[in-house]
Amino acid sequence: MVILSALFSSSETGMMALNKYRLKHKVKQGHKGAIKAQKLLKKPDRLLGVILLGNNFVNIFASSIATIIAMRLMGEAGIALAAGILTLVILIFAEVAPKTLAALYPEKIAFPAAYVLDPLLKLLSPLVWFVNFFANNFLRLFGVKVKHQDSDQHALSKEELQTLINEATGRLPKHYRSMLTGIMQLETITVEDVMIPKQDIYGIDVNEPLDTIVKRIMKSPFTRIPVYRDNMDDELIGIINLRKMLPILTKPNLSLKDIIKATRPGYFIPETTTLNIQLSKFNKHKRHMALIVDEYGNLQGLLTLEDLLEEIVGKFTTDNREKIFNTIKTHKDGSITFDASEFIRDVNKTYQFDLPTDGPKTLNGLIQEELETLPAEGTCLKIGNYTIEVVETSNHAIEQIKLKEIDPSLRFK
Repeated sequence: MVILSALFSSSETGMMALNKYRLKHKVKQGHKGAIKAQKLLKKPDRLLGVILLGNNFVNIFASSIATIIAMRLMGEAGIALAAGILTLVILIFAEVAPKTLAALYPEKIAFPAAYVLDPLLKLLSPLVWFVNFFANNFLRLFGVKVKHQDSDQHALSKEELQTLINEATGRLPKHYRSMLTGIMQLETITVEDVMIPKQDIYGIDVNEPLDTIVKRIMKSPFTRIPVYRDNMDDELIGIINLRKMLPILTKPNLSLKDIIKATRPGYFIPETTTLNIQLSKFNKHKRHMALIVDEYGNLQGLLTLEDLLEEIVGKFTTDNREKIFNTIKTHKDGSITFDASEFIRDVNKTYQFDLPTDGPKTLNGLIQEELETLPAEGTCLKIGNYTIEVVETSNHAIEQIKLKEIDPSLRFK
């Protein structure tokens, strides 16, 4: 009876300790024990009913036998002794030890147990139904509705999935974990967060001399270049692709009309578009570059497919925003000098900082929003766990700042 009690106890813990996602994987592989275990777990009230029915029966039966033996050997005085000894034996050998073993190795216990519990459940189904009927109705008195589990019940939320990725340190390399995190964040990051600002766009003004235009095209570090007249906001002519443009530049009688004719109309998107939506739109429209406009139709910046993909795989191109690695200065006191036009998200991602990103996108914007004015050089302020000193300003913006983290240990709390 003690051995049977141990088997029931271990099977209960083993079944409940099974990893639901690993179990689904085993089922897809055709593991027979996993298939039976999953079938039993779909109705946990019936599973627990048959296990506890068997467990309580053998425990009570063992207690009755021990009482009879004790009375025959020692009379009525042996009843208390038998109860004490049997309680200790069942607690150690039929409860704690087997349940601990099952918690450590749930699959090794649960899968073989499923072969026994499945036919036992069919055999005792009337009795199990009777027990569950009263138990379930008793729970309903407290507002608890017993439902059979479905596939959506174990679905992970975004936050839970992120925790799962972060905890997979030993199984997933850091680079892969970073990529998965990047994919998950696509639906919360907008194109405004990763765009190249308007002032940093490398473009061509067709009002410049033809020789200057040709030299600018030839020296371009980018494959696609916006073409405009006087001002990019007022009259954007289109986008030229260098691979298609280079054969045209070799023409002996090259004219401005040839360059304009080679342009393709610009593709405009609102600044509130999320990256996951824009990725599908890039694929749908067969475009690699988009111009970002605000609610008034004013040009705000530029987004390329490469910029978007870098949010997943990390940096693999060189653009104007890479100056963060060239102008950075680290000081002995632990502070760092940044260009104030840098994106807060880039700084956070590169240095694992936790500066707020729900408002302004740049360090310049963050400081001006906090102070509600354009500060003078030498102004210091505290934002969260960081102190910021304005190092250099111009007539209309902050140029450089010095940032220091007060207590790095707080970022993990």
